[in-house]
Amino acid sequence: MTRGSRLPPREQNLFQLIRARRAEAESRGVDLIDLSIGEPRGPALLSAREAAAAAVMSDQEAMHRYQYNASPGAPDFAKLFVESCLDRSLDDDDVAFLPIPGIKRMLGLIPLACGCWRQSTTVGMMTDPGYPFPTDWCAYLGADQYALRLDRQNTFRFTPEDVRPGTQLLMTNYPHNPTGRIVDRAWWQRLCEHSVENDIRIFNDAAYATLAYTSDSCTLTDVAGDYPELSWLEAFSAAKVIGNGTGWQTGAVVGSPDFIADLGNVKGNTDEGFIAPMAVGVLAACQNDQEGIDYFRELYRTRIRLFIDTLTEQGMRLAVEPDAGFFTLWQVPDRAFGEPVGSAAEFNFRMIDESGLIGVHFDPSYIRYAVCADVEELAAKINTAFEAAHVSYA
Repeated sequence: MTRGSRLPPREQNLFQLIRARRAEAESRGVDLIDLSIGEPRGPALLSAREAAAAAVMSDQEAMHRYQYNASPGAPDFAKLFVESCLDRSLDDDDVAFLPIPGIKRMLGLIPLACGCWRQSTTVGMMTDPGYPFPTDWCAYLGADQYALRLDRQNTFRFTPEDVRPGTQLLMTNYPHNPTGRIVDRAWWQRLCEHSVENDIRIFNDAAYATLAYTSDSCTLTDVAGDYPELSWLEAFSAAKVIGNGTGWQTGAVVGSPDFIADLGNVKGNTDEGFIAPMAVGVLAACQNDQEGIDYFRELYRTRIRLFIDTLTEQGMRLAVEPDAGFFTLWQVPDRAFGEPVGSAAEFNFRMIDESGLIGVHFDPSYIRYAVCADVEELAAKINTAFEAAHVSYA
């Protein structure tokens, strides 16, 4: 017997590659302008921290035990949290709820809850451009996967015609990372109708729903109740709701009772639940500190506007106007630093090496910059970086 990897050769996903490149640049002493991180800076809201601290100090056993698929330390957390994200009651809806330790840890359980471990399962995903976790999970699980069409021509909103025949699960992400695009009620209605007709389950990652800047933004939950035959789930996360709650690992899923039951079955067999005191803190902020939540949404909206103006003046072209979140997606220029640009990765790595400015590239055509950092404070450095790049388009 010899030691060695038991896994087939597989490239690191996009974010692992960028983290490695960032570490390499840091080791060379490059002064970094890190616009790659899609994670709020600083702490969570004080209201959340104070409530969580009090919960940690509680003598109640329920606050310190495994929570599993319930939440004894934070009773009714899932329903209360989802309703706070939607700003309405779901008492009259035919739905069920499930508390979760953040959305990312659930992404692999969604295909499992659709039976991919025992039968061939085809999954359509918003991963090109998009977050790579669903792709990685489906690859590990052996699910047949494909990327739904997202480009400038369809303004990064796929249509039912883009859903391949035989698809059993759609893993959507609106508001979308990296474009910040939202969808409206009519868009969801068309997708729900198509999914009912073709027996397709829908899962939507709504992590950025509370950071939407337009009243046109609509969640799957707002529409799915009109389709009693639809099997669906929508996940909400506290990660961006309470300032920086990314390490709090707290969220909830709402959906049709059948899909919730299947997910709960898989989750109950494999997961011990979230950390109760953090859930208590999240609820305290959501129920009593709307001013703090609103502050962060407006902060990102202001930063996005400033950043778009800054890069546009430097000759960069926006791929699409964002409607939510803290991301901006740009077309990769044809020339930079006096030379042709071969790909998004080439442009991103050249910017890192030459100026320390880090984005997230989506080959071959796009690059994402986040505004989690204070782009107003960094404006001079950002301008200097793009002046040196002297970008242009054919």
